Amino acid sequence: MSFLIKFIVAAVVAGTPLLFGTIGEIMNERVGHLNLGVEGMMSLGAIAGFMAAYRSDNFAVAIAAAFLAGAAGALIYAIVTVTFMANHTVAGLTLTIFGIGLTNVIGFYYLGMSENGTMKLPEHVTSQMRSISVPGLSDLPVVGELLFSYNPFIYIGIVIAILLAIFYNRTQAGLNVRAIGENPAAADAAGVHILAWKYVNIIIGGGICGIGGAFTIMITNGGVWISDCVGGLGWIAVALVIFAAWKPVNAIWGSFVFGAMRILKYYVNKEVIHIPDAFYDMLPFLVTAIILVIVSARQVRDKAQPAACGTNYFREDR
Repeated sequence: MSFLIKFIVAAVVAGTPLLFGTIGEIMNERVGHLNLGVEGMMSLGAIAGFMAAYRSDNFAVAIAAAFLAGAAGALIYAIVTVTFMANHTVAGLTLTIFGIGLTNVIGFYYLGMSENGTMKLPEHVTSQMRSISVPGLSDLPVVGELLFSYNPFIYIGIVIAILLAIFYNRTQAGLNVRAIGENPAAADAAGVHILAWKYVNIIIGGGICGIGGAFTIMITNGGVWISDCVGGLGWIAVALVIFAAWKPVNAIWGSFVFGAMRILKYYVNKEVIHIPDAFYDMLPFLVTAIILVIVSARQVRDKAQPAACGTNYFREDR
C-alpha cells in the first residue's frame, strides 16, 4: 500500500506541468485557435519564473513573472492570428521555436555570468515551494498523503481547472466563449464580442502555460537551471487536450495518467521486467501519437474538437 501511495503522489507531481499546459491550450481551442506554441510559452514561463525567484527570493513573484511571460508570448500569437489572421499552425510553431530559442539564450547568458557555470535557486526560495502541511489533515493515514501533501503549484492547477469548468458550463459568458469556438459567425450575430473574448482566452491561457513551465524548473529540476527544461511536455499537453475531450476537469486526471507514465521507470522492478529506460522515456510520446491516430479515425460529437478550431474568422464573410 505504501508503495502504491508513493507512486500515485509522484504521478500527481509529474503530471502537474502537463495540467497547466493542457488547461492553457483548452482555453485557446475553445475560442477556435489551435495554438501549437504551448512548448514555447512554457519555456518562457520557465526562464521568467526562475529569474524572478532568483532575483526576488519570493515564490509569488516567480509565479506572477511566469504567468506574464507566458501571456506575453500568447499576446504575440493573438496579434498575429486574431488581428492579422495568419495561419494558426505556422504561428504556433513559430512561437514554440521563438520561446525555446529565447529561453536558451537567456539561460546561457546567465550561466556564463555565474561563478561555477551553474545556477540554483537559494534554499530559502525552494523551501517556499515544498509540500504544504495542512494541520489535522496531512497526518491522516492514506488520505493525508494522497490529498494533503503537495506543493502549492498542484493545488493552484486543480483550482484553475475547476473554476474554468464552472465558467464554461455554468455561466453565460462561458457559453458564449464555447459558441465562438463552434460557430463564430452565429456568436457574432448574437452580439458576442468575438475579438475581445479571443484575446482574453488566448492571453490567459498562455499565462497558465507559463506557470506550468515554471513548475518544471522549480520543482521537477529542483530549482537548478537546465536548458530545454520543458523537454517536450508542451507537445504532450496539446494531445492531452484531445484526451480530455476539451474539458478542464478531465485534464486533471488525464495529466496525472501521463504523469504516471513519466515516472514509471523509477517504480518498475527492473530485475523482473528487463526493459530499457529509453522505452519509459518514450512511452508518453508513444501514447500521445496513438491518441492522435485514434481520435482522427473516430469522431464522437460530444468529444470532438470545436468546429471552428484552426480557422480564421473574417466578419465580412458571415
